[in-house]
Order: sequence, then structure tokens, then C-alpha cells
Amino acid sequence: MNETLAKLYFLGALFYFLYRVIGATDKTRTYEVLKACAYFVGAEVFFRTTKGAISYEAGKYIVILFVLIGMFYKGLSGRGYPYFIYLMFLVPSIFVASTTLSFDANFRTNIAFVLSGPVCLGLAALFCYDKRVSYQQLSQIMLFMVLPIIAHTAYLYLYVPDLKEVLNSTASNRAAAGGWGANQVSAALGLGMFIMAVRLFTKSPNMGLKVLNALILGLIAFRAVTTMSRGGVIAAVMAIFIFLFYYYRSAKTRKRNELILLFGLFCMSLVITWFVSISQTNGLVNLRYANKDHLGREKASLSTGRAELFEHELEGFIDNPFLGIGSSRAKDQRIETDGQGVTSHSEFSRTLAEHGMLGVIILLILIFKPLEIRSRNKGNYYFYAFLAFWFLTINHMSMRIAMPAFIYGLALLNVTHDKRPIHRKQLKQQTI
Repeated sequence: MNETLAKLYFLGALFYFLYRVIGATDKTRTYEVLKACAYFVGAEVFFRTTKGAISYEAGKYIVILFVLIGMFYKGLSGRGYPYFIYLMFLVPSIFVASTTLSFDANFRTNIAFVLSGPVCLGLAALFCYDKRVSYQQLSQIMLFMVLPIIAHTAYLYLYVPDLKEVLNSTASNRAAAGGWGANQVSAALGLGMFIMAVRLFTKSPNMGLKVLNALILGLIAFRAVTTMSRGGVIAAVMAIFIFLFYYYRSAKTRKRNELILLFGLFCMSLVITWFVSISQTNGLVNLRYANKDHLGREKASLSTGRAELFEHELEGFIDNPFLGIGSSRAKDQRIETDGQGVTSHSEFSRTLAEHGMLGVIILLILIFKPLEIRSRNKGNYYFYAFLAFWFLTINHMSMRIAMPAFIYGLALLNVTHDKRPIHRKQLKQQTI
């Protein structure tokens, strides 16, 4: 795609949603803010791939911008105060980093890179906490998220060369991901898989839409699998099954019978996609998910180096348990010792290492505070799926993109059933 055209697309979308949010009525503004955030969350990796974004971190900053506008107009729930504490506990690591980062490290860019994701999550959580939306509105919010992912998928089919030409090993493949990081592309397409699966089960009133949604699911899944990056695909599949468990449990008997038939269509779509993927990659996909190299030999580690990074960061926490080693210091240490700054893949271990005991409190807030919403809104069948998607994503690619922060925020919404209009029969006036 032409870079100038991509930038026009980015700016056009930004100004369109700013107009929608600022011009919205007080009653609809929360909904408009969430749709705006959802669109840029779905498009973020696509903008990076096509160089359309004005900066690398633009996706996170735009989500922050929209939720701040929403806070200005709509205010916050007082019950969300733990997320204020969460944000405050991120600050000390900046001061620690000012004394621990090496002289050669760019202080501002390193801190911004590491903290933009957590700050985005904190602000999204503050805005979303206990905000009331209907299931219909949440479905539309997810639709706005998946539309740019569908566009991204179409781009990959048009611009990625023949897979058999670019795949010669079972490692994550940048060329197969459209020229961008396979991990990020896999995560974005995994989100598309999840949303299309949800739409297959909840928004397919006729056979035509059922087949269309299953087809789009298969097309997205094929591109996700053939990036050779497993994290996004595994997170999507696990979140889908968690969603199905709670959705099936909340459904009435007649709906359950339909869900069983739809599950067969869902499985058929994924099975066909899997065998086509094996065929198009000469069996490399099968070897990748079996944790083998291109010659069929078992790989030493399932985590492709992530376990070693996790252990290194836990050692940083043990050595500096109170205030941690400071923001971005974990990457900085790897530059000093190994000569290359491999970025953390686990937000869990990075938080502990860089924030110390404050990091422990941060993680406790993030894990247990959503349960308060759940205790008051047990009928929300999206809740655990959203939380699972967030947790799995931050532990295979940290918070490189805005998606896990926003998905976490969606879990905190107070989702209600749509109110059916009441039709009152008009009494005829009797004449005497």
C-alpha cells in the first residue's frame, strides 16, 4: 500500500472519530468513545505495517486521547479508585530508572515505550469501569474492532508473496506476516478470529450470515496460522472456548440446540483452514505447532527463549524487591550483558522486575479488581473471555500494542440486556 494513502487513511479515521465523539450527545458519548478506541485497536498493527501511523506508539496514544475526552465529558466511577492507585504505583519506577539506566540509553523513549501500554490500560480501565452498555452496543463495538482487521487480512492476501517461497523454517516469519513483526500480526489476527467466532454464534440470524462469518473466520485464521507465530492463535482459540462455555451456560434450551449446530460449522471452518495451511506451507505449520524444526527434530524449548527472559526478570525482582530495577532497565541490562536489547515478552515478569513490591500490588489490582464487577453482573458471558484474552496476550507479547489494554477495559463494562420496547394498547374512548 502507498505510504501517503495509508497516512491519509489514518488521519481520515482520526478526524472522523474525533468529530463523532465530540459531537455526540451526552447519552451516546460513552458508546462513541468505545467505538473510536475499538477501531484504532483493530487497525493499529495494520497502520504499523503500512507505515500509516504518525508514530510507532500512535495506537496507544489515540486510545488514551479518546478515553481522556470521555472522562472529561462523562466522569468516572468512584468504585474504580484502585486504578488510580495502579497508575500512581507506575511513577516510582521512572525515578528509579533515572539512576539505573545506562548512559547510552535514551531515557525518554525507553520510558515511553515501556509505560505507554500500562498507562493506556489504567486509563481505559478508569473510563470503562462500571460504564453501562447493552449487548447490542458491545456487539457493535467489537464490529468496529474487526472491520480494520478484515482490511488487514485482505492486504495480506494481496501483498504477501507465495508462502512456499518465503517459508523455509518453522520460525516466526516476517515476510509471511506482510513485512511486519509476526508476533504483533498474529495477535491482531487472533483478535479478529475471536470476534468473528463471537459473531458466528451471536450475530448470524440466517444461513447466509452463518456461512459468511465462518468463511471470514477461516480466511483470518489461515493468515494468523501462517505467520508461524503461535501466541495470537492460541490466545484466540482459548478465549473462544471460554466465551462458548459461558454463552452456552446462559442460553435457553432452544438456543443451545442451535449453538451445537453452529459449533459444528465453527469446527469445520477451523479444520479446513488447518489442512489448507499445512498444504500451503509444505507441512511447516504442523511442525511449528508440534514444536519441531523444519527437519522434524524436537526443539529444546517450547517458549522460543521467553522462559529465559522470564527467569532473568524474576531474578531482577529478587535482587531488588522493594522498588524494582526501574522502567526499561530489564531491556537495558540485556544490552549490557548480551549486546542486544531483547524486549520482554511477559508483562507479568517485567512488572515484578521493574516495579518490585509495587509491581506485586499492581498485579493484584489488575487480577482481582475486575471480580467486583463480575459479582454485580454475573450474566456477562464476555467477562472471562476478555480477561483471558488480556492475560494470555500480555504473557506472549507484553503490551507492545493497545489491544490488551482495551480488551481489559471492555471486561469492566456493566453489560445489560437490550430493553425491548413496550407496546401499550391504546384504549378507545367511549362515547356516551
